[in-house]
Amino acid sequence: MAKKTYPPNRAHPRYWGAWLGIGLMRAGAMLPWRLKLALGRGIGLLTWKLAKRRRHITDTNLALCFPELDDRQRAALVRKTFIANGIGILETATGWCRDPEHLRHRVTFKGTEHMERAMAQGKGALIIGIHFSTLDLGGALHSLFFPADVVYRPHDNPVFEDFMTRARRGIFGAAIDRHDLRGVVRRIKSGHAVWYSPDQDFGREVSVFAPFFGIPAASIKLTAKIARMTGAPVMPLMFHRNPDDRTYTLEYLPPLENFPSGDDVADAAQVNAFIEQAIRRHPEQYLWLHRRFKTRPPGEASFY
Repeated sequence: MAKKTYPPNRAHPRYWGAWLGIGLMRAGAMLPWRLKLALGRGIGLLTWKLAKRRRHITDTNLALCFPELDDRQRAALVRKTFIANGIGILETATGWCRDPEHLRHRVTFKGTEHMERAMAQGKGALIIGIHFSTLDLGGALHSLFFPADVVYRPHDNPVFEDFMTRARRGIFGAAIDRHDLRGVVRRIKSGHAVWYSPDQDFGREVSVFAPFFGIPAASIKLTAKIARMTGAPVMPLMFHRNPDDRTYTLEYLPPLENFPSGDDVADAAQVNAFIEQAIRRHPEQYLWLHRRFKTRPPGEASFY
C-alpha cells in the first residue's frame, strides 16, 4: 500500500482534525483533576462500547495471558483496561502540555539509589519503559528526578508529529527516532540515560521468540544489542497510577544481571520477565489494545 502523502502547508484542511485534537489535548490538560478522571473514564467507556475490534484484541490478549480468569472476571478486566487507557489520554495530555513540577506532590519515587549507582559508572543507562496508559505522563514525572532522552516512533501526520516532538523535547533531553540506532548509542556513550520501550511486536526480522506470560512472543533483540554496543546498565523502571487515582509510583529495580548474555532468546526472556512482573501489579493499566502476539512462530495460526 502506498504511503500517505501530506501537503506542506500546515494550514491545509487535511490537518484541521489534527489541530482540533491538539487543541482538545491542551484544554484537557488544564482541567481540574477530578474532571480529568471523569472525562477519561467516559472516553474509555465509550471506546469500550464502540471499538469492537480493539475490544476483541484486548479480550484475546487477556485470555492468553490470564487463563486463570473466568469469562466474567476477564470481561471486567477488559472494561477496566479501556477505562484506564481513557484516563491515559488525559494523562498524556497533561504530560505533554503542563509543567510536571505541578504534579511533584503526586509522585512517590522508589529505588533512586539504583539509578544513581548506575549513572555513577559513567556509561550512561538504558531505561526499560513499558507501554502502560501512564507512559507519557510517567516520562514527565521521571524528569523531575533524573534527566533522560527518549526513543519514540514518529507520527505519520506531520502536524501531530511536530506537536509530539516539541512536547517530548520539553520533557526529555532528546527525542530519538526509533530507527536511529546510532543516535541512541551515541547519546548513551556520552553518558546519557535513554528511555526505551521494547514491549511491542516489531516483526520477525528484528525479533526472537521468547516467553511472555508463558506464550512465545516476538521480542525485539535491540535491547541486548544496545547494551552490548554501549556497555551501559539496563535499568528496569516500573510506573503506575495508584488505586486512589490521584497519585503515582515510579520505582527503579536493580539493573538486569548478566545482560547481555550473548544468547538473544535468554536476553529477550529476561526483559519480558520484568515487563510481565510490572504488568501483574496493575494489569488494567497496560496497553492490551495492541496485538502483542501478532507475529507467530512458523506454522502457528493467528490468535486474532
